[in-house]
Amino acid sequence: MTPYYEHAGITLYLGDCREVLPTVTADVLVTDPPYGLGDRWSGGTWASNPIYDEAKRWDQSTFPEMPSLVAAYPQAIVWGGNYYELPPSRCWLSWEKTSRLTTMADFELAWTNLARPSKAWREDRNPDGKRDHPTQKPVSLMKWCLGFVPAGIIIDPFCGAGSTLLAAKELGRKAIGIEVCERYCELTARRLSQEVMQFQQIG
Repeated sequence: MTPYYEHAGITLYLGDCREVLPTVTADVLVTDPPYGLGDRWSGGTWASNPIYDEAKRWDQSTFPEMPSLVAAYPQAIVWGGNYYELPPSRCWLSWEKTSRLTTMADFELAWTNLARPSKAWREDRNPDGKRDHPTQKPVSLMKWCLGFVPAGIIIDPFCGAGSTLLAAKELGRKAIGIEVCERYCELTARRLSQEVMQFQQIG
């Protein structure tokens, strides 16, 4: 399968993860799959943003193959894991949102199979600026997550806006992302392609 984007150890595929996963090799699962909230995306002025209309469509149900997916990786972090029937976990990760909204969750949980104490991260909802994806995670949050998992190729089968891949890129780690929506693949590729331009004075 031809990558949608590939550069410096970061690879992005456009497609259904159930079809792409058998064709790639990775060591660590770090992902943020659908939570199955669907029409519960409502309330507050934020709900009028068109990006949440899309979420109501693709977030109608959870990913049924999640138990077998996490079983395939010795190290796994799954945001929204509390919406899935996964094995008991010693180590839950929590993102406490420092900006509170009465109609949105104050924190989110990630299930892991890591043998370590549970940990919490405090961060604003949108430290990276205006979000282009309804469930876009901060890059800083995903960098924090990657600090808990060992060296190896990271796989994110629900790539979304690409925060996992950006975090891996900034940490100099190899990662593979899979996203079923081409618009979000374009968004991720654009974010990954943004480089800090260095100007050299001539003369």
